[in-house]
Amino acid sequence: VRELTGYDRVMVYRFREDEHGEVYAENRRDDLEPYLGLHYPATDIPQASRFLFKQSRVRMIADCNATPVRVIQDESLTQPLCLSGSTLRAPLGCHAQYMANMGSIASLILAVVISGGDDGMNRSATKLWGLVVCHHASPRRIPFPLRYACEFLMQAFGLQLNMELQLASQLSEKHILRTQTLLCDMILRDSPAGIVTQSPSVMDLVKCDGAALYYQGKYWTLGITPTEAQIKDIVEWLLACHGDSTGLSTDSLADAGYPGAAALGEAVCGMAVAHITPRDFLF
Repeated sequence: VRELTGYDRVMVYRFREDEHGEVYAENRRDDLEPYLGLHYPATDIPQASRFLFKQSRVRMIADCNATPVRVIQDESLTQPLCLSGSTLRAPLGCHAQYMANMGSIASLILAVVISGGDDGMNRSATKLWGLVVCHHASPRRIPFPLRYACEFLMQAFGLQLNMELQLASQLSEKHILRTQTLLCDMILRDSPAGIVTQSPSVMDLVKCDGAALYYQGKYWTLGITPTEAQIKDIVEWLLACHGDSTGLSTDSLADAGYPGAAALGEAVCGMAVAHITPRDFLF
């Protein structure tokens, strides 16, 4: 894309599960500061802008410092004029300042759209996977045929990416089923402790930094976990506050109301726990 358009920097900006963005790939001029691997908050690209990218998949700003041209609406029009589908509309002042902070005067943004909703079930829906972002340190505009070629390239890239993601999902599902079968056999042959102490373990089934089993008053750990005393305290809190549930899943124990969350330090934040019996738990 950089060779095709001539911009100083071209980045693939990928949206993660929590909606924040990551610079996933980059091609730039050698004298420019690298952005590869940087992460940006979800608020940098609001939901309204993401919706517009799905509708109008190419957005060019030739010069963020250019004086906007006023659009005068005919008084006979009953509805306000909408420029959301315009490729060449002037940027908002805050976005122009954002570009200036990054040392960029001109930009070209190409949307990468794949099929499937957020739940992966609705194949007729579309999802904004990410953006190909082009930056230039001086004013730059590219003609419509080249913008159209870039849009066609993004469509082809989106189709290929969609096939790769579907294949990865199928392989992951097979791996999960295979690991699940092995763990069930392990429990039937030996004891529940095997899913933490042997290989494969529950950590091969669930993406996590650590796992713990609290079974018949005994304690087994794997990876990064709270101490035994802290696990026992969490168990007492679960029995007192979530005794009627079959488990609990949270991104933050503090937000879930666990009073001892601060004592866990920075290593432990979220937790998923399942009841094995009324007093036995898998974390």
